Amino acid sequence: MKSARKSLTEGPILKTLTMLALPIIGVNLLQTGYQLVDAFWVGRLGANAVAAVSISFPINFLLISLSSGFAFAGAILVAQYAGAKNIKMVNHVARQTLLMAFLISLIVSIVAYIFSPQILNIVGVEEIIFDDANLFQRTIFIGLIFNFGFIMFQSLLRGVGEVKIPLYINGATLLLNFFLDPLFIYGWGPIQAYGVTGAAVSTLVTQFLSIAVGMYILFKGTTEIKLSMKAFSFDWPLLKKAFKLGFPSSIEISARALGLTLMTVLVARFGTEVLAAYGVGSRLISFVVILSLGLSKACTTLVGQNMGAKRIDRAEKTTYYSSVIGFTSLSIMGLIFFILAEPLTRAFLAGDDHVVEMGVDFLKITSLSFGFMGLQMSIIGALRGSGNTISSMILTIIGIWAIQFPVAWFLSSHTALGYNGLWWSFPISNVIPALITLGWYKTGRWKSKNLVHASQES
Repeated sequence: MKSARKSLTEGPILKTLTMLALPIIGVNLLQTGYQLVDAFWVGRLGANAVAAVSISFPINFLLISLSSGFAFAGAILVAQYAGAKNIKMVNHVARQTLLMAFLISLIVSIVAYIFSPQILNIVGVEEIIFDDANLFQRTIFIGLIFNFGFIMFQSLLRGVGEVKIPLYINGATLLLNFFLDPLFIYGWGPIQAYGVTGAAVSTLVTQFLSIAVGMYILFKGTTEIKLSMKAFSFDWPLLKKAFKLGFPSSIEISARALGLTLMTVLVARFGTEVLAAYGVGSRLISFVVILSLGLSKACTTLVGQNMGAKRIDRAEKTTYYSSVIGFTSLSIMGLIFFILAEPLTRAFLAGDDHVVEMGVDFLKITSLSFGFMGLQMSIIGALRGSGNTISSMILTIIGIWAIQFPVAWFLSSHTALGYNGLWWSFPISNVIPALITLGWYKTGRWKSKNLVHASQES
């Protein structure tokens, strides 16, 4: 039975935003759970194993980002057409953008697999972990098409306000991953022990199952979206619009991911122990990032539907509520991380006191600026929902490339702080970009974007 389409253009804004955000945050937490579960089991193999897994995370993020523009474009267009009550175009956009996204991610997956060793050489991975890192990374690259396909599935459903189905799928596959990880890492019975690579194998299995279920739901029409490949042909004008809308988002996320990759390069210069501390610390911080991203995505959907319905007043109020919630909730999370920095770090680095100490410093230096991250991500979500993806791209690039990376390089290379200079670049790049983003939003230029036309319900 098809679920009723969520009414996001009327009713209490705060309640609607909360009802959207909580399942999205739940999904994002569960997805982060994959990495935390991997870190938990791999951590029992020692710091070298943790470093081998950690090195692939920003690289994988970068490659997914290169093909993610159509996911953002699809979600934005679906949200605005849903707000305009043009259901025919909702389904048309979903079909077109999903297929193109699959093709792009397939190409990225093949190229990345072939050049995996060269990528690790560029990053500067030490010989002692090179083979493990390469095998783990190549296994992850095989699953890029499954991973991205499910990201696209979630984006399309989010555009029509359906946020619970992805939550259920992620919950089931995370539970399965928790049992598959030790099975493939340590082996059992006839199943060979794959060591570090076992974590990637278990992730590959669960990613495949996730996208298989997702495609079944889309083609069956369980939600407002119902895909069909009958009489299919590429709609080049629509794809051009989607490309113009999505390409800046791809550049934005790629810039963020490439920044993480280059941060990893800077960290790797200080050796495997610092890299392990950074890997654990960044995974714990990613837990907080996920909260801000979930709120940002909810803001994108709600702003998108209200912009499609020409309810700019509701779009503004949505951004205000999201920003206040983001700043407050992440500030509280930052305080908790500051207080519990040592036990949180030690949970993922058993018996390695020196590395734990470095990880604790990383968390304490970074955590108290989390609220500014939440503020910026909420506004960025609103800009995306309104179709201002170029603005969100520029603001993100400023934060990473004009602020964080130069600060990290200078403080770690040209001051007595050493690797601690890398840690200090995080709070600096949380506060300053947030204030710049808020200033630009206050100009009101984002309100003039017009992506969809009048309602044509069908």
